[in-house]
Amino acid sequence: MRYRRLGRSALQVSALCLGTMNFGPRTSAPESFAILNAAVGAGINFVDTANQYGGQLGVGTTETIIGDWLAEDRSRRDKIVLATKVHEPMSEDVNDRGLSARHIQMACDASLKRLKTDHIDLYQMHHIDRAAPIEEIWQAMDHLRRQGKITYVGSSNFPGWKIAQANEKAIAARQLGLISEQSLYNLIERRAELEVIPACREYGLGVITWSPLAGGLLAGDAPDQGGRRQSDDMKRAASSRSAQLSQFASLCLDLGQSTSVVALAWLLHQDGVASTIIGPRTKAQLTSVLQAPEVTLNAEVLARIDAIFPACGPAPEAYAW
Repeated sequence: MRYRRLGRSALQVSALCLGTMNFGPRTSAPESFAILNAAVGAGINFVDTANQYGGQLGVGTTETIIGDWLAEDRSRRDKIVLATKVHEPMSEDVNDRGLSARHIQMACDASLKRLKTDHIDLYQMHHIDRAAPIEEIWQAMDHLRRQGKITYVGSSNFPGWKIAQANEKAIAARQLGLISEQSLYNLIERRAELEVIPACREYGLGVITWSPLAGGLLAGDAPDQGGRRQSDDMKRAASSRSAQLSQFASLCLDLGQSTSVVALAWLLHQDGVASTIIGPRTKAQLTSVLQAPEVTLNAEVLARIDAIFPACGPAPEAYAW
């Protein structure tokens, strides 16, 4: 496994981050434990979750599974960089959501309890909250840091302007600010290249990519093709992009790699990307992509990929004169 600095921080994280959204709703607790053990055994030290994950089993379920795994062997906690998120509704209570200082404090305490740990390494805002002043957010995050409950703060699904605003306020207060942005980014969805990734580079945030396989569109013949790829929406999307996907599959065949591995490797070749999230539903899905950080794509291959999945272009030139 290869490791990279997370943005301008000194923290080292694995190039592959274990996403856990399937834990609970699609993957049983025993199978989740097996995936966690295999990931750590393969050198993955970065585990990402969110307080809302749990699907039909209820919010908090995924954090609880991870907490039970950590409690099984207390030495595991020091081996991983643990990331979770705050923002999404946790109940019908009007204040049990968003980024008010009150909710941030209460949500963090609840996550710590479910995760059975005393601190979160990377506490991420799951979405922007237009009603919450950035000063209120930083006050809450600084309070949690002083309490030793969180170490770093990151964002997720933030637009470029919000990343700039948040870090300018942090700079003015002589604080570290955001060190990472978790963003939707893959070969099919490249709009993050317009504003988000340039903002991250400017302010020293490491980009953590989610949905690197575009919900399974880029997974090709990966093991266990159940789940979301069998939905009507995904079948329509695959049909509409059949020519692109066929060209990509041929390129990957020439390289002797699976489409999943090449899609992940491509992300890890992009400037500013610190880690890409893989969200395996089974242990087989995990092991099938572990070699991605070791795959080198030369300039010719990268150009061929760009020809299949064109970039948006730089901002503002891509949309302005």
